[in-house]
Amino acid sequence: MRHFLYLILPATLLSACAWTSPQPSAEPRTGTWRMELSMQDRILPFSFELAGSDSGTWSMHIHNGTEHIRVDEVQLHHDTLVARMPLYDSEFRGIVRNDSLIEGHWHNYLKGPDYRIPFVAKAGLTHRFPGPSDGAAPIAGTWEVRFSRGTPDAYNAIGQFEQHADGRATGTFMTETGDYRFLEGQVHQDSLLLSCFDGSHAFLFAAQLVGDSLHGRFFSGTHWQEPWVAVRNPDFHLRDPDSLTFLREGHTMIDLRFPDTDGNMVSSADQRFRGKPLMVQIMGSWCPNCVDETRLLNELHAKYNERGLEVLAVAFEKYDDPARAQQALKRYQSTLQVRYPILYGGSASKEEAARKLPFLDHVMSYPTCIFVGRDGKVKRIRTGFYGPGTGRHYEAYKRDLEGYIEGLINEGTATAQIAP
Repeated sequence: MRHFLYLILPATLLSACAWTSPQPSAEPRTGTWRMELSMQDRILPFSFELAGSDSGTWSMHIHNGTEHIRVDEVQLHHDTLVARMPLYDSEFRGIVRNDSLIEGHWHNYLKGPDYRIPFVAKAGLTHRFPGPSDGAAPIAGTWEVRFSRGTPDAYNAIGQFEQHADGRATGTFMTETGDYRFLEGQVHQDSLLLSCFDGSHAFLFAAQLVGDSLHGRFFSGTHWQEPWVAVRNPDFHLRDPDSLTFLREGHTMIDLRFPDTDGNMVSSADQRFRGKPLMVQIMGSWCPNCVDETRLLNELHAKYNERGLEVLAVAFEKYDDPARAQQALKRYQSTLQVRYPILYGGSASKEEAARKLPFLDHVMSYPTCIFVGRDGKVKRIRTGFYGPGTGRHYEAYKRDLEGYIEGLINEGTATAQIAP
């Protein structure tokens, strides 16, 4: 790997308890900033816009490719800036050193009270990865990817990358359980760097083009990393997502009963669902792929509910305390303006989900979507979700899904196939 991957020098860091200052410091500049998360001796950068107002309120817009995440819960108290992410239980806490420099930590409370990653934010920097992007090797196209090759944890993926006239590279990886969402970075000669920060995940992909193959490493958060190798293959496909999760022998219907966000018990056998096509979403509020699917299901519910379609979500949460989990689900439902019920199923493990949903052979992925016909029988179970970060794959799925729903509504059974 060339010197384009570099170490970040230690920064003066913030104590999470520092809330007072003898003298108010200068306010941070509005406009474009670059955030650098320091993790595993590397930096994970992303860009954001910082905006203020005459009323003293602040906001941020975080950018990952075409994704823009609005952060409204931003507070400036003396020299301390706190920005809470809108969906996930994480926040930035930083000291404003001057109008162009903020230093502190990103805290991800879903991973524990002490989980934090140092950051440095600098105003006026527009490039996600500093350094030249000239002489870029061609990496655009579809790649067959193998993560952790030769280990028991090995898995396949499809890499889909684009290169832009301004030197940027964008794309994502699609696995059998979902996608790595909106990745953005650049290519410098034979080196590829891509990153993503969405409030839940901090992802960094680094690779070098060796002959006709990409050899790289995937870094996530404070500890996880794994190798990956990719070769060009426009014809590569993963297993059909409709074939990975299925009903246990002897089952044709679902049977679930859990409390909603207000504590009321809701059952799939309730009168409101009888004789109607139903989509049951197995999800978690901590899961970015679930967020992408929730936005789509909310849109489809609004479009087809008057014609009978019902949607029901069962959430498995990171918090052991049910009251705290319910609170997280309320925030999730409110932030995304979800109009269908979200039920609390239990703690976020695939084993717990399989135990609470005994009609399924297993739960391989969050999210998983179960399609039920008007006769109450399960017609299809889809594992994982390819969101808008996958571009044409998402558009194809959305288009074919609407055709499938039309079949459920009109006939109670469906023969249309959902595109992988």
